[in-house]
Amino acid sequence: MKIIYSFGKVGFEADYWGREIAAASTSEYTFMPFNHAGYEKSSSFTRAQLLDNLYFQNNAGLARLYADIEVKIRTEQADVLMVDTYNPYHPDYLRKLGIYKVLRINDGPMAAYDRDFAYLHAFDHVLYHSPAYSKDMQIDEKLRYCGAKRIDFWPLGSFDALCDRSMTEDDIKLRSRDIDIAFVGALAPNKMPVIAAVKRAFGPRMKLYGLTNLKRNVYFNMKFGFPGWVKSLPFEQYVPLYQRTKIGINVHNRGDYTVGGYRLFDLPANGVMQISDGGPYLESFFEVGKEVELYRNTDELIDKIKYYLAHEAERKQIALNGYKRVNRDYRMAHLLQKSGALIKEGFYDKH
Repeated sequence: MKIIYSFGKVGFEADYWGREIAAASTSEYTFMPFNHAGYEKSSSFTRAQLLDNLYFQNNAGLARLYADIEVKIRTEQADVLMVDTYNPYHPDYLRKLGIYKVLRINDGPMAAYDRDFAYLHAFDHVLYHSPAYSKDMQIDEKLRYCGAKRIDFWPLGSFDALCDRSMTEDDIKLRSRDIDIAFVGALAPNKMPVIAAVKRAFGPRMKLYGLTNLKRNVYFNMKFGFPGWVKSLPFEQYVPLYQRTKIGINVHNRGDYTVGGYRLFDLPANGVMQISDGGPYLESFFEVGKEVELYRNTDELIDKIKYYLAHEAERKQIALNGYKRVNRDYRMAHLLQKSGALIKEGFYDKH
């Protein structure tokens, strides 16, 4: 089965996405990376209505993209078009493509109405990254409610480029780590109270990096009592930072309902002991208390950080267990092959 994996990334991310998607191919599944970035700015179609506006205007960038994907489908004799990261393919255009169409959603409920639900009718198959959605229902129920034809749970995972696969279990246990706590991620307003409280509690012992700007940094410090200035961290520096870190905290935009992002896997892939929110949904990914630790509020998070910094053997064991689980179940090559099996089943059911 030949699967075109259409994604939108630039720079360092584009390189390793393309490389690792192609490398996941087997005799049964051929994954062909296709980068849809660069045809039109992603900010121009982050919402479905914006994409509809571009399509109505006969946007030149979209026209070039659509022409190129048709050539790719034809020359490769592809069976499947799988779309990830900011879908640029208008539903009315997809209707014309005689190919099995798969949408990978991974932005969570804060962007679902903008980027996911409006497109469900145009795809034969939807792969979702987390069971969490809202207090009313889980995402599988919501997707069916919105009319998705076929759905499957397919979690995110760990790219080889964002860890060191040569590390052994002994390396994880014996590595000297001089950073007590780290958080790397977007400095979103919903995350700020938790991040600020931890930073104030531990001061320079916590390293904080994120996707931010001057305005958001000023707001963060004025609002939360000057916990610290947040700097950006290039992707190339993630692995060196994580390999020096004892404990990584995971904070999601809507807490339990948005658990399941890439950081959930990047931390244990680098031997970092992880403390995460996620409530009952965290167990969908890791065994709580053995492979990851759970917190339910900020005070509990701070208390658990203190506990595990003082109990090194327990911290190292959870870090090692998480590392082993990632290597067993969440390497991107393994996950892509699993997606191939899910897609193949849906493909043949339809045909």
